[in-house]
Amino acid sequence: MNQPTEPTSQAANDQIRAAVRERYAAASSSGGCGCAPAATGCCGAPVSADEVAQALGYSQEQTGAVPAGANLGLGCGNPTAIASLQLGQTVLDLGSGAGFDAFLAARAVGPSGRVIGVDMTPEMLAKARQNRAQGNWQNVDFRLGEIENLPVADRSVDVVISNCVINLSPDKSRVLAETFRVLRPGGRIAVSDIVALRPIPEAMKADFALYTGCVAGAATIDALRTMLTNVGFTDIRIEPKTELREVVDGWFPERGIGDVVASANITAVRPSGA
Repeated sequence: MNQPTEPTSQAANDQIRAAVRERYAAASSSGGCGCAPAATGCCGAPVSADEVAQALGYSQEQTGAVPAGANLGLGCGNPTAIASLQLGQTVLDLGSGAGFDAFLAARAVGPSGRVIGVDMTPEMLAKARQNRAQGNWQNVDFRLGEIENLPVADRSVDVVISNCVINLSPDKSRVLAETFRVLRPGGRIAVSDIVALRPIPEAMKADFALYTGCVAGAATIDALRTMLTNVGFTDIRIEPKTELREVVDGWFPERGIGDVVASANITAVRPSGA
């Protein structure tokens, strides 16, 4: 595959999306190690998806509460731990994959609540729907779509969660604008994602494995804060999780990515009057 270019044109954006879709189609059956694909040989000795998730902050109870096959060992944190979900809420999961976080959210909001998962990879969508059928999860709906153009109505969601997906988008400002659009006034985002601690070196940007592995596309904390502010969000918090440095470094051993990027908790609110 050709090396990526800067996302300054529609062709470049389409090239990046195609690479991401290809990588996650493969991950729908093979899983990964955090954000990195299994093919990288990340994290040293083979570990289970549950062990990967628990290293990222999920409890053993959580990993055992979802349908078999929903947890693929992907992600870079646990957004459900920071979402403060309540009974009856409507939750949107950006890049919902096989449904791991969506099912955990569904447990939190209960039968009176609702969870919508959106993913652009047909293979992931098929797996998520199969997992939903296994447990007859009536309050979860999985939809095919891109997070830059969400198939979700205006002002219809209380909380948006996402796990290491926004960094993969070549148009993050559009993703955040769409997120703002679908949130009800007073609604909030609770996202686990990768942020850049300093500008990404050009050599890393030119490596598709690092782009689809959630590294090369990361925005700096200042850039992400500016994008969130420009869209209209307030109460913005971007908190790097230094305790996950070893996990992040393990995605691409000997590349030193922990010096450049970090997992972070990202929260923000759509003002009540907006």
